[in-house]
Amino acid sequence: MRADLEDLMNKYVNLALITIYEARSTMKLTSYTDYSLRVLIFLALQDQSKLIKIHEIANTYSISKNHLAKVVHQLGKAGYLLNTRGRNGGLKLAKAPLEINIGTVVRETEDDFYMVECFDPARNTCVITPACSLKHILADATNAYLDVLDRYTLHDVVQNPAPLLELLEQSRV
Repeated sequence: MRADLEDLMNKYVNLALITIYEARSTMKLTSYTDYSLRVLIFLALQDQSKLIKIHEIANTYSISKNHLAKVVHQLGKAGYLLNTRGRNGGLKLAKAPLEINIGTVVRETEDDFYMVECFDPARNTCVITPACSLKHILADATNAYLDVLDRYTLHDVVQNPAPLLELLEQSRV
């Protein structure tokens, strides 16, 4: 009986370690969120009296213009960008950088924060979920991650514009 219990505990510990390893590898932003943040940074560094063409951002970051168009459209719908269509159209920030919270942008552009299967009741097949405390630990970690992002605005990201502008300029060449 004791050997069975020990075997079960070893399996539980191994499963928990595998889950932590897999969660660590997925604790990253999607390219959609990454591109969203890059667009906001790019536009925050520009003269706000001018409209910026989407191809300018796409070329600077070497990102597909079509993919970036989807990102820009969503950022406009979320109220972060003013999107002006037409020949003389373009993009600019709809809010001051100080009003754009990084944590909020990340929450609005990420699909989900399901670090492990048990976070999603519709997909969860893990048999230890009812007794497992790992999900609570990972939920705390996710909340801490988002809490840190909530402390920053776009203004914080671009408060030292010179090196950012220099790098953006170099990438256009």
